Amino acid sequence: MAAPDPGRWGECGPRPPGRLSARGGQEPGAVLGAVGMMDLAYVCEWEKWAKSTYCPSLPLACAWSCRNLIAFTTDLRNDDQDLTHMIHILDTEHPWEVHSVNSGHSEAITCLEWDQSGSRLLSADADGRIKCWSMADHLANSWESSVGSQVEGDPIVALSWLHNGVKLALHVEKSGASSFGEKFSRVKFSPSLTLFGGKPMEGWIAVTVSGLVTVSLLKPSGQVLTSTESLCRLRGRVALADIAFTGGGNIVVAAADGSSASPVKFYKVCVSVVSEKCRIDTEILPSLFMRCTTDPNRKDRFPVITHLKFLARDMSEQVLLCASSQSSSLVECWSLRKEGLPVNNIFQQISPAVGDKQPMILKWRILSATNDLDRVSAVALPKLPISLTNTDLKVASDTQFYPGLGLALAFQDGSVHVVHRLSLQTMAVLYSSAPRSLDEPALKRPRTTGPAIHFKAMQLSWTSLALVGIDNHGKLSMLRISPSLGHPLEPKLALQHLLFLLEYCMVTGYDWWDILLHVQPGMVQSLVERLHEEYTRQKPALQQVLSTRILAMKASLCKLSPCTVARVCDYHTKLFLMAITSTLKSLLRPHFLNTPDKSPGDRLAEICAKITDVDIDKVMINLKTEEFVLDMNTLQALQQLLQWVGDFVLYLLVSLPNQGSPLRPGHSFLRDGASLGMLRELMVVIRIWGLLKPSCLPVYTATSDTQDSMSLLFRLLTKLWICCRDEGPASEPDEGLVDECCLLPSQLLVPNLDWLPASDGLVSRLQPKQPLRLRFGRAPTLPSSSSTLQLDGLARAPGQPKIDHLRRLHLGAYPTEECKACTRCGCVTMLRSPNKTTAVKQWEQRWIKNCLCGGLWRRVPLSCP
Repeated sequence: MAAPDPGRWGECGPRPPGRLSARGGQEPGAVLGAVGMMDLAYVCEWEKWAKSTYCPSLPLACAWSCRNLIAFTTDLRNDDQDLTHMIHILDTEHPWEVHSVNSGHSEAITCLEWDQSGSRLLSADADGRIKCWSMADHLANSWESSVGSQVEGDPIVALSWLHNGVKLALHVEKSGASSFGEKFSRVKFSPSLTLFGGKPMEGWIAVTVSGLVTVSLLKPSGQVLTSTESLCRLRGRVALADIAFTGGGNIVVAAADGSSASPVKFYKVCVSVVSEKCRIDTEILPSLFMRCTTDPNRKDRFPVITHLKFLARDMSEQVLLCASSQSSSLVECWSLRKEGLPVNNIFQQISPAVGDKQPMILKWRILSATNDLDRVSAVALPKLPISLTNTDLKVASDTQFYPGLGLALAFQDGSVHVVHRLSLQTMAVLYSSAPRSLDEPALKRPRTTGPAIHFKAMQLSWTSLALVGIDNHGKLSMLRISPSLGHPLEPKLALQHLLFLLEYCMVTGYDWWDILLHVQPGMVQSLVERLHEEYTRQKPALQQVLSTRILAMKASLCKLSPCTVARVCDYHTKLFLMAITSTLKSLLRPHFLNTPDKSPGDRLAEICAKITDVDIDKVMINLKTEEFVLDMNTLQALQQLLQWVGDFVLYLLVSLPNQGSPLRPGHSFLRDGASLGMLRELMVVIRIWGLLKPSCLPVYTATSDTQDSMSLLFRLLTKLWICCRDEGPASEPDEGLVDECCLLPSQLLVPNLDWLPASDGLVSRLQPKQPLRLRFGRAPTLPSSSSTLQLDGLARAPGQPKIDHLRRLHLGAYPTEECKACTRCGCVTMLRSPNKTTAVKQWEQRWIKNCLCGGLWRRVPLSCP
């Protein structure tokens, strides 16, 4: 069956919120208001494979990391009819650059699970084998497996990393507060297992089909410590299972044998290390029967439990169950509560203390249930840690719907529903149907015959603003989920929703690509300004921690609007400037060990801020030059970075007469006193190092042999800095300074600065209601956005020499060295270091795992002439 074009997806309601009813619809009369939106962003499918070669993986596994990496499985059949179980990993910004790896699993892969950092992946199969995958050379498109465990011949049905004890709660009701500490608070949550000193121990836990629980611990030495234990004394078949964690450090396992007539059992698992051996203790918890089995009219209609999920990994008190028949399903949501146990009057008379303190028991209570639905094919649960109380259920239809409150259900008829995770009220629906004529009403379209294309696996992003689905043909679909599902939002309130989630990503370090899917060009300026306002309200210590992250966030936002796209270069340049400043200052060493509290770098900043003299030599005299003494080879190795500082200062001063053009890169630096102050400090350091090693100085092409270029640039830079420094009132540059800057091109040759190239990603090219069709393994010819057109004059054209953006080395038009590029900003650098100097290695070590903007690295192919 041929895959449909993207037009088959994208009919989103009118769907008023209401309880799910027969065939995925809603109860008549359950109209409560307008519906939110859910639409298709892009579709990525495989090249046309022969039917004998490709077959969907059954069961199909899919996982979405907090770094916006997606992993999913397929199977390939060779000429000998042998199956190869493949794992595919892709970045959501470049989905066509999928990295496919032969998993080495002998049986079908049943589970995929990312760790909390989004950099390691667990895979488990139907033979009981578990593999841990990590990035090779810290590249998002290069993966290797070095450790694992196995319960031979026992299929894995549930898998999870051990909890590291880090849990951040979102207080939605305080989204308007000024402090991040009020909006996001650290919840007291114990790790599953701790090392000496309280450090959480890494590892994973899995449940097998025969009722075994296996725990593997990663020791600091790299060894794997594995132990296996039965969930209970009377072992039975476990067809479905899920794993959750409690705040006390315990683990809760939910298990079912697949029959709706059997109870869903729960177990508490405690993990400890005794005498260098892993010990597992289990305890039986209260179980439950699905409500549909107690209804005489439905007792035999849903014989099989097809889905069993805790509502969140760290929420073991709420569970979602789905029972199905061949053509229909029913979903129930249950909650574990503490209830008082009634005490007979006889016992109260014997022991009055019993009556004062009523004994409590744990009991499962049903929160909500749906009517008959089409058969559910996949379930996706939210990852946002928004806690709900039972009282929230009573007002679920009246309160604002936030993204983290919804879960997604996919049906075999091809539709996808987003429902409230407690009340199961429908908030949005997306249909998959054949294209219809424009004059045909949507509500009267005929149902298609034959097996519909439907999702076999789904995952929500970490902010719940995007949904990925893998269908029964192996095609990947990316869906946008509006932050205002179920309620129409004013633009101001929609902006507040996105701002709140951006702040959450800033605090946690999660990637925010899925939030950018909802940012329209007209919202960029307001979002950047509001984000900066909220940032400046925080304490100075927190501002320092988040300083680089907010710049990277502003840069990614500004790519989305043609009015702000030139500022992308400014934000990335400021990131680079801050990195160079901190690295060069860290090379300075005090002359004596018993020095005052301030480091040489701090004293440099204090003296440069205090002395406003325009003569660089007079500023230099006030410093202890012995603190700036470095090895000659080190100074020479730093020349490329020092050259960039000198070239950038020259570029800024030459740009001063044209400061009225905000579309010119560097415009924001002309009013940024902090950045100009950093450049001034670096010029002083470079001047001192030039006395020790003249060949490390920036090279300028001057019209006069007697001209001191460094002194000239420092003098003009100081005048500009005085106009906009923080200590004094801001003022406009005087005419004399502007005239001198106008003469600079006639005195010094102004080099061309290599700005970051325009990103080849998707997010700036996606348009509402216009999904893109992509193919795995084939770079698309994407439609140019107005933003990328603005950057065409800044990026290098094909065939022009390329540059290493971090080392500032020229690579030539067709580099012969392997390179890597940032998945977020497009920054390019060599994969292997050509330098041996310690100071340069220190510089390169900063970017070994991530780009300076925080994005992941991916290997890029060599350019061919």
